[in-house]
Amino acid sequence: MNQLTRAPRAILIDIIPPQLDKQTAERRLLELDALTKTYGGIVVVKLFQKRSTPDYRTYIGSGKLNEIIQLAAQEKAELLIINNLLKPKQLFEIEEWIRKSSPKQNRSALHVWDRVDLILKIFDKHAKTAEAKLQIKLAAIRHMGPRIFGMGLELMQQTGGIGTRGVGETNTEIMRRHLAEQERQVKRELERIAVSRANHRKHRDRIGLKTVSIIGYTNAGKSSLLNALTHKSAYVANVLFSTLDTRVDKLYIPHESSESERVTSEWGPQTRAVTSTHGVIPTTGPVHSQKILLSDTIGFIQDLPPQLIDAFRSTLDETIDADAVLQIVDASDPYLPQKLEEVEKILHDLRVDEKPRLFVFNKIDALSKKDAVSLKKKFRHLKPQFVSALTKQGIPELKKAIAKLI
Repeated sequence: MNQLTRAPRAILIDIIPPQLDKQTAERRLLELDALTKTYGGIVVVKLFQKRSTPDYRTYIGSGKLNEIIQLAAQEKAELLIINNLLKPKQLFEIEEWIRKSSPKQNRSALHVWDRVDLILKIFDKHAKTAEAKLQIKLAAIRHMGPRIFGMGLELMQQTGGIGTRGVGETNTEIMRRHLAEQERQVKRELERIAVSRANHRKHRDRIGLKTVSIIGYTNAGKSSLLNALTHKSAYVANVLFSTLDTRVDKLYIPHESSESERVTSEWGPQTRAVTSTHGVIPTTGPVHSQKILLSDTIGFIQDLPPQLIDAFRSTLDETIDADAVLQIVDASDPYLPQKLEEVEKILHDLRVDEKPRLFVFNKIDALSKKDAVSLKKKFRHLKPQFVSALTKQGIPELKKAIAKLI
């Protein structure tokens, strides 16, 4: 992936089949726009190209490529982002077309990324822990590996073509071996982390501690809801993929009969003392309460690339091994039905769609009373809980629903 040191001016393009409806087409490009802005880019042009099949050589048709080159010069764009996963050869051919067709003074100005390049860039910016950084490195290696083909071709051309063909092939082979070794090292480190996670989960099982995984589309408010439930103040941002690392917190659900527990429900877990053979030990959590572990992890998006799911497998194991799932939905999202379908597909792929599940429609504070009533009627078959992580509306009822779920 090409490196850009400052906020790039970006041209976005999506190649869509002619029969695709307008709303779906607009939503695809809207999500790419949001991803670009999350990365820090400035979107200057958004384009569609309708094709039954992408161009075999350059993915984008030659006429549209020439149009993009002219637009890039006019708008001083430095980045072309294609809303699809490109084959290495196609990416190489696009870059060659731009190099040969651009004005001499602008030939090195336009970088080309596909959708996965952009997502990996965002992941790299947001990763905080060693595990998340390793997962991103693994995904990047798997994405970049096949592109060695294009790099090898370029090396051959730069070193004189057929007469020095072996130089290009040798360099390509060296780069392939280097990436393969890097992948083995990263996988070994991730496996060690996965073993540690598995041991923690086994310990929780032995002591009968229930776990609930929070999942949902990115930016649905998963981290905000976790904060509201556990009275914490972890990092929350109104951008895609603000959370990449698995976060696990304790949720104390008090029994309704105790006055002290009612206080806890409003003000959070209290410190109390328990007498043991070692004397008085302070513990946290309300008296006569049920303790549950809540885990929050990476959000989902449309067409989440398989290699990213594979790279984050150790993190997603928290969801796979959880006793139940909270599926968080942005109640104010105009594309709510489509996102429900996409999350359902990912959960099916992860084989967790049969787990006990509770639908939580968040951000109801952003809805009018009329829209809220309509939404509750439309999705009553899901038996959702309606909450606002911002105003805490519906949080006590959600805690009771979680207790019943497990």
